[in-house]
Amino acid sequence: MGNLILATDSYKASHFKQYPPGTTRVTSYIEARVGGNFKKVLFFGLQAFIKEYLSKPICLADIDEAEFIFEGQGMPFNRDGWVHILRKHNGYMPVVIEALPEGVVVPVGTPLVQIYNTDPACFWLTSYLETALLRAIWYPSTVATLSWYSRQTLGRFVEQTTDGDASAILDFMLHDFGARGVSSGESAMLGGMAHLINFKGTDTVEGLIGAMRYYDAGEVVGFSVPASEHSTMTSWGEDREDMAYANMLRSFPDGIVSIVADSYDYMNAVDNIFGDQLKAEIIERGQRGGRTVIRPDSGDPVKTVMFTLNSLAHVFECETNTKGFRVLPAYIRVLWGDGIDLTDMTEILYSMRVQGWAAENIVFGMGGGLLQKVNRDSLRFAMKANQIEVDGVSQPISKSPKTDPSKGSKAGTQAVFVKDGKYKSMRSKDFYAFAGDTCINLLQNRYANGQTYSLTDFEAVRQRAKHGLYEADIKKVA
Repeated sequence: MGNLILATDSYKASHFKQYPPGTTRVTSYIEARVGGNFKKVLFFGLQAFIKEYLSKPICLADIDEAEFIFEGQGMPFNRDGWVHILRKHNGYMPVVIEALPEGVVVPVGTPLVQIYNTDPACFWLTSYLETALLRAIWYPSTVATLSWYSRQTLGRFVEQTTDGDASAILDFMLHDFGARGVSSGESAMLGGMAHLINFKGTDTVEGLIGAMRYYDAGEVVGFSVPASEHSTMTSWGEDREDMAYANMLRSFPDGIVSIVADSYDYMNAVDNIFGDQLKAEIIERGQRGGRTVIRPDSGDPVKTVMFTLNSLAHVFECETNTKGFRVLPAYIRVLWGDGIDLTDMTEILYSMRVQGWAAENIVFGMGGGLLQKVNRDSLRFAMKANQIEVDGVSQPISKSPKTDPSKGSKAGTQAVFVKDGKYKSMRSKDFYAFAGDTCINLLQNRYANGQTYSLTDFEAVRQRAKHGLYEADIKKVA
């Protein structure tokens, strides 16, 4: 799937014939429209797309293949246009892509990306690239946003119920279990990487690779622990369930170990195996700095978690923190990672708070709910044309459907800036008259005619998402 000419919708092959005669430039922008699941969006993913797809030129074989496919469909094919790009631009896309710094969290309705052609003969190219460009952005941005909101939600419970470093607790409170539940390896890479902006726990290896390959992470940016699965536990047989758990403790005598415990009778495992037969080993392991994490993998999430905490509290000596909430010993914790989403996590933590348990007693793992149960409509992502130049005259264009005003688009090339600590957008011509030298347009060049500009690294993306992008920092991080 490396042929960029084919990374489009079939009908777009006919669009070079549909613009007004004399058209020389088309500008479009991408936003998450108002009305989706969240009020803010964390922008992420463009740099990976630029490095993987736009930094490689098309070749004659790509053109030939595309011609065969489209003509086989019965579609017209703009061979002359693509050969022009190959000969005049050495196969690189003659467009400029402007974008916000990746990692910023902005209100929905804020332009995130703006693109226009630089060769008047390639006016048709701007919208032709919509399919590839939009899907390169909506998916990682949506996962990053969901993960960001998860951190904010978990953070409120941590602040209310725990002592200590809230940020350190939160870093490992939501683990990515999504690798097997996504549609492709590339989805795992993009979504896994997006989650790692906000958290540091993952089992999605592709996300680690993406951060190093596309965002120059100099080290592995996510961590995991030895953990069992049902195949390794049931291989011992039900009559040796206790030996399966004991083997985990002995095979990994230090650090964190996660044990799935619902292969048979979960309540018996908690009450009698962990709480009795293996109690001394768990405590001894804890004295060496180890931590045993018990993982229920089925049942009602709230009821099962509360049973687990209350059962463990009868066996292992709890403390009451300065905020009045109970905390299990540091050497034992609970992990819920079966089929949950943000709502489920909120319900579990609310129940824990009501019953006097600190949030730090539990960590979560999310798979399909994090990386797969999202779509383009989750944040209503769209790319729309907003400016056109015909016969040397440039004018704004937009859509404004009376049947659904929420689908209205912005007219005119856009600028995004920070004013009084808030993100704002307006037409470029109005921005320069309004702002003068006091504000900076954050839609800055990231790609132009085969060259990349103002690239970022993964740690900078993390810091923007964590702290926000303030006016004083714009020149430094943009």
